[in-house]
Amino acid sequence: MLNKQTLKDFDLKGKRVLLRVDFNVPLNEQGNITSDKRIVEELPTIKYLIEKGAKTIICSHLGRPEGKEDPQYSLKPVVEKLSKLLKKPVLFTGKLVESETKKLIKAMEDGDILMLENLRFDPGEEENSPSFAKKLASVADIFCNDAFGVMHRSHASTVGVPALLPSCIGFLVEKEVKYLDKLTTRPKKPVVAILGGAKIKDKINMISNLFNFANTVLIGGAMAYTFLAARGYDIGKSNIEQDKIAIAKMLLDIAEEKNVKVLLPVDHVVAQEFSFMADSIVIPTKGFRPSDIGMDIGPRTIKQFKTEINKAKTIFWNGPMGVFEFKKFENGTKAIALAVAGASATTIVGGGDSAAALNKFELEKDITHISTGGGASLKYLEGRGLPGINVISDKIEVK
Repeated sequence: MLNKQTLKDFDLKGKRVLLRVDFNVPLNEQGNITSDKRIVEELPTIKYLIEKGAKTIICSHLGRPEGKEDPQYSLKPVVEKLSKLLKKPVLFTGKLVESETKKLIKAMEDGDILMLENLRFDPGEEENSPSFAKKLASVADIFCNDAFGVMHRSHASTVGVPALLPSCIGFLVEKEVKYLDKLTTRPKKPVVAILGGAKIKDKINMISNLFNFANTVLIGGAMAYTFLAARGYDIGKSNIEQDKIAIAKMLLDIAEEKNVKVLLPVDHVVAQEFSFMADSIVIPTKGFRPSDIGMDIGPRTIKQFKTEINKAKTIFWNGPMGVFEFKKFENGTKAIALAVAGASATTIVGGGDSAAALNKFELEKDITHISTGGGASLKYLEGRGLPGINVISDKIEVK
């Protein structure tokens, strides 16, 4: 279990709390928020701070403004949405830590909330600049990191500030870690892991560690073609990582040594071009022609995968089974999403495209836990901790 300080370890009344959140929400071309999930997930922590009489200073990033002020990445729409959800005004500076901001903070009363402008408007955030971290820390008494989605980043607001202030994690990070710890250290067996998406590259260490606690691993999506190539199959023009074939073979060997069952697709929906309009056919794994591009798992694979999912007591899913963004090739991902949602198991989904798929098929409410940080959850599953968590103060043991 995580032995880090939480908000409940502090007397918060009258204290200035710098709360790092992940309000990197999707916006449409008009600048309107298209999903407020990340804001809603943060409400328990913010409401607790209000209730305990803290002066809460919220900071977040949004998009990739490359260290420059850019109006399209302003947090103003987030402030408006948060105010509506809290039914309470949220102050906004439109600046980071400047004299105007310091005046507003000085005038804050217990229970007030102020949001700073986008952290990434300053290049010092992503550079983990000591001077920028010092500037942020100067306005607070306590630092609370509740931004699980950026816990794997060594930025000024994630590792710089907590080195300068008494620090803790918020309730969202607590929840994320609770489920991921349960998966890795004390899961109900059998454990079935479902992996998809495009690349093995960023998941090598996670997959290797997965073999320490998973009983069965189901692999679909584009990454399956690299594994199939490692087993000697010709997979036409499908998207593979040529430079990772040897690593895929090594991972399959590790799984065999640890007696972990790995299932790869036995049939595929293929097309001649990567297009939502492309004609498609279903072929077996041995039936690829030189011009075939794998776009989705086939019906026999879906049946096999569902059989394993139905046996599971714990399920972890990260990555779609095909190009689910194209309706014609969504069937595999949809079938797996329905199977996971309907399973009588603890179900944990590692954010990212898997979460987007659940949202598309309106199945979010049927999942035990959907991570708010896809990249962070995968890094955590490598078993090495996360920079943004490691730097937080440990709980003080009372003797």
